[in-house]
Amino acid sequence: MPWVALALVALLAGLALWRTLGIPPRYTDAQAKAVASAAVDQARRQEASRPPEGASAYAAIVPSMVVIRNRGGGGDGLGAGFIANADGRILTANHVVTGDGPIEVTFADGTHTSATVTERHPDHDYAVLTPETLPAVVTPAVLAGTGHIGDPVYAVGHPLGLTFSLSSGVISGLDRGVETTSGRLTGLIQFDAAVNPGNSGGPLLNRAGQVIGIVTALANPSKQGFFVGIGFAVPIAQAGASAGAPPL
Repeated sequence: MPWVALALVALLAGLALWRTLGIPPRYTDAQAKAVASAAVDQARRQEASRPPEGASAYAAIVPSMVVIRNRGGGGDGLGAGFIANADGRILTANHVVTGDGPIEVTFADGTHTSATVTERHPDHDYAVLTPETLPAVVTPAVLAGTGHIGDPVYAVGHPLGLTFSLSSGVISGLDRGVETTSGRLTGLIQFDAAVNPGNSGGPLLNRAGQVIGIVTALANPSKQGFFVGIGFAVPIAQAGASAGAPPL
C-alpha cells in the first residue's frame, strides 16, 4: 500500500537527519513496529496471492503441448509431445512414433493435423515431428538444464488417455541407465512424478515450467504397464538441438 511506503521513507529520512544533527531518534518502539508489521503483512499477502509452482509450470507448458496418435501397428498408440521451435517442430519419444502408419497430432487449441517423422534418435529414444498444419499461434516450450537431485519436477502428458494431466515429484537420480524394448538407454534423469502409458514423449518440467527432459520409460520390475514409483526422462540438452532449439 502507498502509505506503507511513505511511512518507511519518512522513517528512514528521519533517522538520517537525526544521525546528521546528532539528535536521538524520537520514534517509539511501538511506531517502528507498526510500520514494520504493515510492510511484513503486505509481503505476506503478495506471497499468498501467487499461484502454486505446479499451477504456474502447467500454465507455461500447456500452449506448447500436443496429443500424438500413431495409427500404425508398430507404435504405442497414444503419446505426448511438445512444440520445441518457432517453426512448429515437435519433440516426442521415438517409441511413440515407430511403425509405418499415419501419425496424427492435436495441438492444445484443438488444431488437428497429420505429421511426419523427420528425425529419429532410437539410441536416445527421441524423435522430431513436422506437422502438416500449424495452429494459429505457435508457442514453443522454453528449455532448460537438467537441475539437481531433490529439485521439484512436473510431468505433463496424457496418461491412460487422460489428456493434459500433470503430476509432481522430484529428481531422484541423474545419469541413470535402463533397459527398454528398444535397447539400453543411458544418461537419463530419474524422477518420482507419476507417469503411465500416454505420458511417453511428454515434457518433464522444472518449477518454472521449462522443459528439462522428455519422458521415456518406467522402472517396472513387475513387467506391467503402469507406474510403480520411478520414471525416466531423456535430458533435453540431448534432444533440443535436433528440433532447432537454441543451445542451453
